Amino acid sequence: MNISQNQRKVYYLALALILVAIALVSTWSLWLKPADSTSLAAPTPTAAAQVTPATGATVAPGATPTVGATTEATAAPAQAAKKTSTIVYYQDNYGYLVPVMCSVPLADGIAKATLSMMVQSPDNDMQAARLGLRTVLPENTSIDLDISGGLARIDLGREVLDMADAAAESNMIDAVVQTLTEFDTVDRVEFLIGGQKREKLTHGTDVSKTFTRGDINVESMEPTMSVTDANPVMLYFPADSGAVIVPVTRMVEGKSDINTAVLELAKGPTGDEMLESVVPAGCGLIDVKVEDGVAKLNFTGEFVNLVQNSDGGRLALKALVLTCTQFDGVKSVELYVDGQPYDAAQGELGVPSFMNIADSIYYEAIQTQSNAIFEID
Repeated sequence: MNISQNQRKVYYLALALILVAIALVSTWSLWLKPADSTSLAAPTPTAAAQVTPATGATVAPGATPTVGATTEATAAPAQAAKKTSTIVYYQDNYGYLVPVMCSVPLADGIAKATLSMMVQSPDNDMQAARLGLRTVLPENTSIDLDISGGLARIDLGREVLDMADAAAESNMIDAVVQTLTEFDTVDRVEFLIGGQKREKLTHGTDVSKTFTRGDINVESMEPTMSVTDANPVMLYFPADSGAVIVPVTRMVEGKSDINTAVLELAKGPTGDEMLESVVPAGCGLIDVKVEDGVAKLNFTGEFVNLVQNSDGGRLALKALVLTCTQFDGVKSVELYVDGQPYDAAQGELGVPSFMNIADSIYYEAIQTQSNAIFEID
């Protein structure tokens, strides 16, 4: 559909007003949210403590967002509030855990505030749904949290005993451990349920031990693979919702290096229609070379079909870069098709500061929907 210059101006004005309205609503909802929907916590790490994103966090030079790093809001002085970045673990419709960097008002007890965002509630569920994700803790779950000497002792309400099944229980425990160990002040997590130490949850999930940070979204090993020869390699795939990147741990035989990672990424996800492939169907990997910090990936001719994805291949390229730059010494990625340099479009191969950033996802969703409605190239 062709539109006139005046119509185009009206469209951009309307889009700007929508973005402003969403920002105001989000800010308003954060301030109106009850100060604490959970029980009062024991001392928690102060917001000044810097937290480096762990799982899958790939930081570009000059852009190092960290959990607990503050920024000034652009609101009027009377309404201005400091913000802090925190990493919230949600789940998708298939049970994959998905870390998302969110911006929240700065306050003491940021670790507990982060966990509170993972509890089912109308506000939290709406925020998660805008990302195509879901919260992991049952509605009305109370949270007590004490952090000392690297140990986070968390007391969850008895609502967690009513999870649907063992998979939901395990996901909840993993999400809490991953979230807390994003903070530099936490390296171990211990669980209490309703103030009591328990051996297992209702469906058999073990909560008796002290947890440390582990691999995320671990795939089942091939039956023929030897446990002693298996090594984990982190891969990144776009979710089938087309909104977020999902980290997946795949067990492989041999070295967990960039060559293995890119080869496994080219094979695609193991789940049927649960995650999106990064390379187009029929595309093969010719070779991988790392020179002076640059990973040079050479694919067969079918790679050019990536632009036929609904987003032009943006998320696939992001997943490819994240998979490569997780390895020490790899600072950037160059693409080749049948040995010839391939320009994936300006800016597409920039190194992301984090795999999923909530504000960016919201904005891109609005752009995609608006372009579809107005058919703007």
